[in-house]
Amino acid sequence: MRIEYDHPIEVTLEVVCGKWKGVILCKLLEGTLRFGELKKQIPKISQKMLSQQLHELEDDGLVKRVAYNQIPPRVEYSLTPYGKDLEPALTMLSKWGENHVEVVTDSKAVLVAEKEGEV
Repeated sequence: MRIEYDHPIEVTLEVVCGKWKGVILCKLLEGTLRFGELKKQIPKISQKMLSQQLHELEDDGLVKRVAYNQIPPRVEYSLTPYGKDLEPALTMLSKWGENHVEVVTDSKAVLVAEKEGEV
């Protein structure tokens, strides 16, 4: 059964949505990384979540996983050409976040304070 979308943004969000996929993709735009290197660059993500997100990105054809048959085991992750096609969109979204981080964090702080009855 083929999925039908009402708007093209749905396709994009289905593939890159979630707290971590965009971050992982942005890190891999910089080049090939091993699992441990990705984990160090994204310290707030758990190993389980990083593994899960990488697997999903691999299933979607955005990330390539290469396992080397050696001891200790070495696995590297990189963007596929299909994944690299997202670079302009990821760059634009990153820039937007950079330009609006204060507005977003301030509004989130107000919401938290309102929920806690501080305002």
